Amino acid sequence: MITIDVLNKLLLEQEIKQLIIPARDVANVLLGNSLEHALLVLTHSGYSAIPVLDLQDRIHGLITSNMIFNSMLGVKGPEYEKLEGRKVEDVMNRKVPRLKETESFFRALELSINNPFICMENEQGRFSGILTRRSILALLYRHFRNG
Repeated sequence: MITIDVLNKLLLEQEIKQLIIPARDVANVLLGNSLEHALLVLTHSGYSAIPVLDLQDRIHGLITSNMIFNSMLGVKGPEYEKLEGRKVEDVMNRKVPRLKETESFFRALELSINNPFICMENEQGRFSGILTRRSILALLYRHFRNG
């Protein structure tokens, strides 16, 4: 018979690859994209933040609509002309929570405390998708409910 301790150990050591939303299903922008383009992608995707990639699919940052709006604020309010000519890399957050696909569930759980999603990289350092806090919590819920 498997004990609760053994089940918990198996859960925390499990690989997280099967929980990842694949890159092809995740909205993103490129470093050279305009802020106007990024705002359109964010608006249409419904995401609060999206990854910023280079042409080799490497992760360089995250961008949010708040970052874009803050960059166009003037003394008297929004100055939409500030979007013109500005690029994603001008305002993005370069601190990106990231993991390799082969890392443990425990590490993912740790990072999910302060991040709604974690960018995933394959062994070559290319963006492979995201791991959401929601998927981590759903797995924990199933584990403890059925355990």
